[in-house]
Amino acid sequence: MLILKIPLSAGALNKKKGLERGPDRIVEHLKDFYLSERGVLPLFNIRGVSVDNNNLEEAHALIQAEVENINDYALLLGGDHSLTYPAFKAFAKHNPGAGIVVFDAHPDLERSHTPPTHEDYLRLLIEEEILDKDKLILVGVRNMSKDEKKFIDDNKIKNYSMRSISFDILREVADSIMSVARHWPKVYLSIDIDVLDPAFAPGTSYPEPGGVTTRELLYLVQRLKMLRNLGMVDIVEVNPDKDVNDITSRTAAKIVVELG
Repeated sequence: MLILKIPLSAGALNKKKGLERGPDRIVEHLKDFYLSERGVLPLFNIRGVSVDNNNLEEAHALIQAEVENINDYALLLGGDHSLTYPAFKAFAKHNPGAGIVVFDAHPDLERSHTPPTHEDYLRLLIEEEILDKDKLILVGVRNMSKDEKKFIDDNKIKNYSMRSISFDILREVADSIMSVARHWPKVYLSIDIDVLDPAFAPGTSYPEPGGVTTRELLYLVQRLKMLRNLGMVDIVEVNPDKDVNDITSRTAAKIVVELG
C-alpha cells in the first residue's frame, strides 16, 4: 500500500506550528506494530511530497497533481485537513460520483475561502460541484458554528454527531454508513484525529472534549476497511508539538496498520 506523506500546515490558519511534523512522526511509530488486529503484516511503500507552507494555493496544486498519479488504494498522511480538498478533487477526477466519509470533531463547512482552509474545504467541494452533498457523511461532530449547522440542516447532510453516538449503537452507525457508502462508485475516507476525545489524542491543534475513544474509532475504521469500493484514506491534524508521550502519533500509526 502506498503511503504519501504530506507535511502541509498552511491551511491551518492560526494553529499551524507542528502539523508539518505529523507525517514523519506517524511513520516513525509504524514499527511499534507487528501485525494488524486481523493478523496481517501490511507492506508499505512510503514516499513524501515537498510542499511550500508559505503558499497554500501552490501547495494544493502540487498535492492534486501528486494524487492524480495514484491509481490504487493509498493512504495520505497530513498535515492539516485542507489537504483533503486537492486530494479529493484528484480522487473524484479518477472516480466520478465518488463520495466521502469524514471523521472529525468539526464539520469543516464554514463559508468558503480561496484557497480553502481546514475549516471550509468540504463546503467548497460541494459548491464547486465536485462532491454531491448526498455523498457526504460526517461522523463525530461536536462543535460547529450557526452557519455550519444551517448548511447541514438546509442541505440534509448525513451527520452522526457525538450526541447521537454511543458504544451501544456503534454497530448500527457502522451498518448505516456502509449501507449508503457501498453504493457509491468509490469511497474516500478522511480521518481528522480530533474526532478522538483529547484524553486519547491530545496531539492536535483543535481538541474538542466529548469525542470517541480509540477503541470506538478503531471499530469504525475496521468496519469501513471492509468496503470493497474504498479507494483512498487520509489521516490529518496530528500535531507532535502538542502531543503527550507520542500517544497521538502512535494512535495514528495504529490506524494506518489497521487500514493496511
